[in-house]
Amino acid sequence: MEMFTLRPNFLGNILVRLVSFVVLVFLARFAYIFTVKGGKSCNFGDFCFSPESLNPNSISGELPDSGTGLRNYYYSVFQDLIADGFLSPNSKCLCIETLTGQDVAALIDVGVVDSIGIFNKSSPPVIRYGYPTRQPFDENTFDFEFAGDGVLEKSTKPVEFAKEVSRTLKPGGFFVIHTITKDKYSLDSLIQLLDFFKLIRSREIDGFDTWQPLIREVIFEKVKVTGLEPMAGCNKNRCIDFEKMSNGCVISGYKRELIRKLEPLIEEEPIKPWITLKRNFRNVKYLSSIVDISFKNRYIYVDVGARSYSSSIGSWFNKQYPKQNKKFEVYAIEADREFHDEYRKKGVNLLPYAAWLRNETLFFEISREPSRRKNVEKGRGMGRVQSAQSSLNFVGNLDKIKGFDFALWLMSLAEERDYLVVKMDVEGTEFHLIPRLIETGAICLIDELFLECHYNRWQRCCPGKRSPKYDKTYAECLELFSSLRERGVLVHQWCFLSFLFSLALYNHFSNLLANPSLFLRFSVV
Repeated sequence: MEMFTLRPNFLGNILVRLVSFVVLVFLARFAYIFTVKGGKSCNFGDFCFSPESLNPNSISGELPDSGTGLRNYYYSVFQDLIADGFLSPNSKCLCIETLTGQDVAALIDVGVVDSIGIFNKSSPPVIRYGYPTRQPFDENTFDFEFAGDGVLEKSTKPVEFAKEVSRTLKPGGFFVIHTITKDKYSLDSLIQLLDFFKLIRSREIDGFDTWQPLIREVIFEKVKVTGLEPMAGCNKNRCIDFEKMSNGCVISGYKRELIRKLEPLIEEEPIKPWITLKRNFRNVKYLSSIVDISFKNRYIYVDVGARSYSSSIGSWFNKQYPKQNKKFEVYAIEADREFHDEYRKKGVNLLPYAAWLRNETLFFEISREPSRRKNVEKGRGMGRVQSAQSSLNFVGNLDKIKGFDFALWLMSLAEERDYLVVKMDVEGTEFHLIPRLIETGAICLIDELFLECHYNRWQRCCPGKRSPKYDKTYAECLELFSSLRERGVLVHQWCFLSFLFSLALYNHFSNLLANPSLFLRFSVV
């Protein structure tokens, strides 16, 4: 009797273990597909999460419910593209970073059935798991790729985005972008970004939402690769056409228009430069407040002659320069050792040298601030750097520092696809550095330049006498600014330290006048 009661339990245990083993195998396979294969498993026989070909009859009801309005909008957009010859029913299409798949559904509705989308969350069979910078497809797969809803301008890695499109799109295929940016500067940035493509058309079309009644539709065609890079100075990391740059910057009509929108240069030498420059600085038209800078690869700020962190990086650039929510790489070029520790604590990229024409040792005059003289021996602070001198003329109170080829360094740092802002306050050396930047073509890499020009100003102490500190005149400074703008450089007259000093004095005395009781505090010894 005992034998008969044990046999069913024994068989039951075997059955439970068998079912558990099958479930475990299924879960292991499921985990492998989604962790290793990224959610795609069409090579596994009859078990397929994201099929390569779609049956249009199976699409209905599979999409997330976001209303038919967006689907109808894309239907109209793709109809126009078919009519214009950019799309056909035989095209193999990809919609990039599609949240709901309404654009994919619209393509299928319009008769382009071989269509699929990618997103960081799959929704079979319409949306496959993938990223714009890492598409799960082979090279030369698609005839048509679509990036709607401003996905390219929102990307934090636009160059990788563009490279993936170039990889998976067939030569002669079309890449269509919808963007809310409409200025010509951003279009030019987009063209530089897609250097393996040819611009076919850019036009404004109706947008889907009422808050953006018009958007820009840009169509690119992938050029057929002939074995040559599109630009002579391109490699896998950066792209600069050195020959074109050495022949001068390309000045398009839109760039001249931007320069006309800048604050006017001060034509007459100001009798009280601090007041005049302060007023002019308040009227500065920043480039990033006029145009959209979304289609840039990197965002870089270089402070040449940075002095202390609070001189301009902390007090002006971090707080006042409009960055459009972009993260900038910040570089400080400052030879004075007294400020080096401060920059290291702030996490700024420090170049502890002097910007110069070549890599060589320089001798600089020392003009120390009274408050820093006591730290000369201890901190070896070099004070305010003056003009460079050859070692053959080494006389007086000078300090020896290393100079580096600023133009070549700048060309190794940035490319035309980057957004580069430069502030230069180099105590007269600008009359050496600017010609070198023009000669090498490095000036073409600078999107916006804030330049302080040093000249023999009238002395406050001695009416009718000019400072012997610099030998250049205001007229020569004005010529420097004018020539830069004529070359297409968006340059501003910089004197921010003076502006801060004047503004601080103004605010201080305004507070005293507004609150007479404050006088009593300052009169108490």
